[in-house]
Amino acid sequence: MKKIVVLGSINIDTILNITRLPLPGETMAMHDRAIAGGGKGANQAIAAVRAGAETSFISKIGQDHAADFMLNTFREDNLDIDHVTMDEKAGTGKAYILLDDKGQNSILIYGGANQTITVDDIHNAEATIKGADCVISEFETPIPATVEMFKIAKANNVVTILNPAPAKTNIPEELLKLTDIIAPNETEAEAITGVKVVDEDSMELAASKMHALGVKTVLITVGSKGSFYSIESDKSGFVNAFKVNAVDTTAAGDTFIGYLAANLEHDLSNLESAMIIASKASSLTVQTQGAQNSIPYKKQLNL
Repeated sequence: MKKIVVLGSINIDTILNITRLPLPGETMAMHDRAIAGGGKGANQAIAAVRAGAETSFISKIGQDHAADFMLNTFREDNLDIDHVTMDEKAGTGKAYILLDDKGQNSILIYGGANQTITVDDIHNAEATIKGADCVISEFETPIPATVEMFKIAKANNVVTILNPAPAKTNIPEELLKLTDIIAPNETEAEAITGVKVVDEDSMELAASKMHALGVKTVLITVGSKGSFYSIESDKSGFVNAFKVNAVDTTAAGDTFIGYLAANLEHDLSNLESAMIIASKASSLTVQTQGAQNSIPYKKQLNL
């Protein structure tokens, strides 16, 4: 069983169902509203544990009812939350998701307790990080904490996966050099490289620029089309997405990351097959509204 450590965010998602995104200054009525667990880190951790990996989560919550709701969710999945701690001042993170009739979304984030994670929190989880096969982080928590986790991981031969989301244009060079696999979507890849990702040629160009920044393996997810991979000085390829009717794309990328990590061999020799499994899991996620409730269990993949 793979051992995964995820550093990342916890959010309570408020999902607002609308016909289309509003225009500037426009007032619109909603079809419906729902509350669900979310946060990129929490989604990725739940995806990894549902994929069959022994998964530990490093995060922070507020001292509120939202925290109780999230902790109960984690316990139901047997997620290791020994390193999920409480901040007495900041509230639990929140996300407000505008979901249109085509299943596309726009998301607004309140960081809250997620933004109070420190390097000390990483040091407190050092033994867990050292014992992992793979660690994952993203950008909904402070970058210094991610750098410190990746330093510990690299010193102990642990694979590092960076999901550079939300998109940032100036990622610290130190972090990129500590990253084994970077996994942006097309928007995030453009923010990093300046290359507009529209086809395989532009994916190759974007990947080459990320290789030049120090990352050996690049994965670019492109929604319903699939995912591209490039291993520096070795090979590249494309994995087609499974064709389904999408209801809500929230957490699809997080499901992909969690399932990828749970199925990836340490030497990345099975990268393409792990991407296929991750793509299958994501195709199930998008068929249900919500984030964590839509992430499938391994048995649902029928692989």
